[in-house]
Amino acid sequence: MWFQILLVLALVGTAVYLVRATPNAKHLAIRRLIVFAGLAAGVIVVLAPGLLTRVADAVGIGRGADLLFYLAIVAGLIYVVNEYKRSVQLARANTQLARELALAEARLADRIAELERKDPA
Repeated sequence: MWFQILLVLALVGTAVYLVRATPNAKHLAIRRLIVFAGLAAGVIVVLAPGLLTRVADAVGIGRGADLLFYLAIVAGLIYVVNEYKRSVQLARANTQLARELALAEARLADRIAELERKDPA
C-alpha cells in the first residue's frame, strides 16, 4: 500500500514539475544524478534479476515485472513532461529570435533609406 502512495506522489511531483519554472544548473545536476541512479539500478537488476522480485514483495507488489512496469510508467511520464517543457522553451527562444531579426531588418531598412535620402547619387 505504501508503494502505491509513493507512486501517486511521484505522479503528483511530475505534475508540479510541469508547472514549475525553467530548469537551472541545480535542476540539471539533480536530473543527472537521477539518471545515473536509474542506470545503476538497471545494471543491478540485470545482474541479479531475482532482486527485483524480492524488492517487489517487500513493497507489497506481486511480481518484479509489475514493479518495473509501474516505475517505467512514472519514468515515461517524467520524460514526456521534460520534453514538453524543452519544446516550449525552444519555441519561446525561436519566437524571440524571430522578433529580434525582424526588428534588426527594419532598422537596417530604415538606415539604408535614411542614407539614400542624404546622398541620392
